[in-house]
Amino acid sequence: MGVVGRDHRALHDDRVQPATSPAPGPSARAVLSPEVSDALRSGRPVVALESTLLAHGLPRPDNRAAADEVEAAVRAGGAVPATIAVLDGVPHVGLSAEQVDRVCADPGLAKLGVRDLPVAAALRLSGATTVSSTALLAAAAGIGVFATGGLGGVHRQSAETFDESADLTALSRTSLAVVCAGVKSILDVPATLERLESLSVTVVGYRTTTFPGFYVADSGSTVDWAVQDPEEAAAVLAARRGLSPGAVVVANPLPAEEQLDPVLHDRVIADALAAADAAGVRGKAVTPFVLDHLHRASDGATLAVNVRLVLRNAELAGRVAAALAALSR
Repeated sequence: MGVVGRDHRALHDDRVQPATSPAPGPSARAVLSPEVSDALRSGRPVVALESTLLAHGLPRPDNRAAADEVEAAVRAGGAVPATIAVLDGVPHVGLSAEQVDRVCADPGLAKLGVRDLPVAAALRLSGATTVSSTALLAAAAGIGVFATGGLGGVHRQSAETFDESADLTALSRTSLAVVCAGVKSILDVPATLERLESLSVTVVGYRTTTFPGFYVADSGSTVDWAVQDPEEAAAVLAARRGLSPGAVVVANPLPAEEQLDPVLHDRVIADALAAADAAGVRGKAVTPFVLDHLHRASDGATLAVNVRLVLRNAELAGRVAAALAALSR
């Protein structure tokens, strides 16, 4: 959905395949589940979901229940969910229950960004997709809306480490709406917003100009624009597509009464970052290390908030996808 006329058909015919006929040999072409393929062909709304949240962001066995809940939230919003992962070298857009079981149960599943996709394809490896790789595969399949928890971004001490998530450049090149709760709390939020501006990624708040801080409703930063309903969010993406490639980030904060206590938030974040530094954790290993520390240090409070915000984002994304499909018609 969300790609008008011949553009959608070209993407669907040239870059993806039916679930029953994967390409022989190493290939980065995606296999669509029957439900997702049918929805795209008929112009029905579809929402992409990343699998890194399931494999690396939530503890087992909570992750398996959360997978079903997130897909149900997308359906409640009026769209078809398309969880994305790479299995034995083949990207899958839309997973069966058995494939979700595999993603959630395998502790050795790789974490795959865009740069890792060709290695996984060539060596027939399996992995969970991050925001960057999910956005790439979703856009190639013709999916116009993507729901996640929080984006990656510019890390603290980036002036010394040059640590910046590939999510940012990926979003500057892919034309879809990303519904999220801001960026992860462990990051440098003002610097991340500056980079998004430099990369010309459109950022709007959902019914607010306060940029959310993932676990908390207010990161301390603001954005210039807000949309008031899913129809406005869809209209912004449609207008963006008419101008240039690039994503629209729809920042959807938790209600204040559902956020993590801000005092607890600041304390456990500081402790988690200090623990990561003491352990010498660097690069893409930082996020799962810190999330695990946060879960344990907060007695599970961060996990409950994380699941809650993802469900809210998934439902809103479903509604945005439905509005985008209506615009395309």
